[in-house]
Amino acid sequence: MALIYRTKTSSPIHEFDLIHALRKQYHLRTASVIRGIGDDAAVITSKAGQWTVLTTDLLTEGVHFDLRTATMADIGFRAAAANLSDIAAMGATPQHLLVSLAIPRTGTNQHVHQLYRGMMAACRPHHVRLIGGDTSASSGEWFLSLTLIGIVPPHTALFRSGAKIGDSLYVTGTIGDALAGLKLLNEPPTRVRRHSRTATLSLRHRRFLIGRHLRPTARVAVGRWLNTHGFATSAIDVSDGLSGDLRHICEESHVGVEVNLSALPLSPACRAYAASRKLDPLNLALTGGEDYELLFTVSPHQRQRLERTALTRGFPLTCIGEIHPYRFGIQALSLQGTRHRLANTSYTHFT
Repeated sequence: MALIYRTKTSSPIHEFDLIHALRKQYHLRTASVIRGIGDDAAVITSKAGQWTVLTTDLLTEGVHFDLRTATMADIGFRAAAANLSDIAAMGATPQHLLVSLAIPRTGTNQHVHQLYRGMMAACRPHHVRLIGGDTSASSGEWFLSLTLIGIVPPHTALFRSGAKIGDSLYVTGTIGDALAGLKLLNEPPTRVRRHSRTATLSLRHRRFLIGRHLRPTARVAVGRWLNTHGFATSAIDVSDGLSGDLRHICEESHVGVEVNLSALPLSPACRAYAASRKLDPLNLALTGGEDYELLFTVSPHQRQRLERTALTRGFPLTCIGEIHPYRFGIQALSLQGTRHRLANTSYTHFT
C-alpha cells in the first residue's frame, strides 16, 4: 500500500542520490516494517484484528505555506502535525509515514533534507517510521503530500458520528493561537512599527503565538487516552476552525449544540495579541484553524472521571458546551448570557 521514492521527471536534484540519502538516514527495520524504502512497495504488518487508520493531506505552496514566513523544517513539521492530529482524533496510534514531494527548479538538496528533518521531528516522539513515497519535479511551486498509517483496536475508533443529546463538549489546550501567529507573520513591517508604539504584546507572547502556528502540537497521547478509557463519544481535530469543525460533529451525529463563548480557552498570548490589534479574541478562537487541538464529546456520567484523570495526567481540557437535539441548531451563549446562531467563519477551500 506504499510506494518507493521514484522520479517522474528531471529536476536540479540528483534524485537517486537523494533517495539513497533519505533511505540511509530514516530507514529503520522494525517488527512492523517488513520492507520499507527500496522496493516497488513497502510491506508492513500489524497485530491480527487491528483496524488500520489512514489519513492523507496535500499541502501547496502559496495556499498552505509561504516560504517567506516559514522555513522548510517548519513546513515539514506542520505537515506531519496535521496528519498526526487526524490520527489522534480517531483515538489511534500512528505508525508509518509516506511522503510524496514535487520539487521546483529552485529546490535544493538542503531544502529537501530540512523538510524531512522537520517532518521527522514531529513524528519521532510518536515512533512513526518513514517507509516510502514519491518524488517529482514541479514546474512551479512546492507540493507536499503525506499519508500516515495508524492502528486502533477493532470497534474502538473515535468517529464524528457518536455525539448524543446531553453530552458535554470539550476542547483540548487553547484555540486561536495559530491564527494569531499567522497574522503576526503576515504583518508588513510598517504595521508592526505602528503597533509597537501602543501594543502591549511582549516578545514572549509573540514567540509563543508564532511557535503555535509553525510548530503545532498534535494531541496523539490525549486521543489515545480518550479512546482507551472510553471517555469520548465523538471527536474531531480543530484544523479549519472551531465554528466549522463543530458543524461536522453535529451533522454526522445529527445533533445540535450550545457553545458557551465565555468558556472558550484563550491563552494569555492570544488575548494580548487581540487587545494590541483591537480584535475580538473570541473571533480568533472561532475562526482560526490549525491549532490541531481535539474537539470531543463526553457523556454526563463520565465527566467527573474524565476531568479528574485529565488533571492527574496533565492533559489540558475545557468544557465549552452541551449537545442538544438537532432542531436546536448550532447556537452560542454570549458573554452577556444571550443566545444567537453561531455563524460558520472557518476556512473553506474554493470559496
